[in-house]
Amino acid sequence: MKNVKNILQKKGRHFHAVSPNILVYEAIKVMGENNIGSVLVLEDGQLVGILTERDYARKVVLQGRYSANTYVKEIMTPHPGLVIVHPETSVEECMELMTEHRIRHLPVVDHNQIAGVISIGDVVFTLMKQKDLIIEDMTNYLYRR
Repeated sequence: MKNVKNILQKKGRHFHAVSPNILVYEAIKVMGENNIGSVLVLEDGQLVGILTERDYARKVVLQGRYSANTYVKEIMTPHPGLVIVHPETSVEECMELMTEHRIRHLPVVDHNQIAGVISIGDVVFTLMKQKDLIIEDMTNYLYRR
């Protein structure tokens, strides 16, 4: 069974982060420049939240705010309350968490340090590969008989 550590070994531990005290416009710019859907929010090196495209759409656009005068700390999903996972968390459990909480990004924390971020795409890809291997093994078993 695959876990978060396996995903991070393949994709790397790199993540993008912003300060809670910058304007949303700057954070959205980071997301756009890096073709990502979220950024972690760090203060003094500690995880204090996450900002996602969904946060932007629901808490800025739909509320008539402007990204040029709204701060990240006003709309981010704060920690505690943020759903996080650990390197040992199974991929299946990640899928359950993402489905249950209707989220697309999970910060990975290892011994109180950020180890990376995984997305729904990472989880789906890993689960598909896992299923493909099971099917291949079963097919090989049946044809060897």
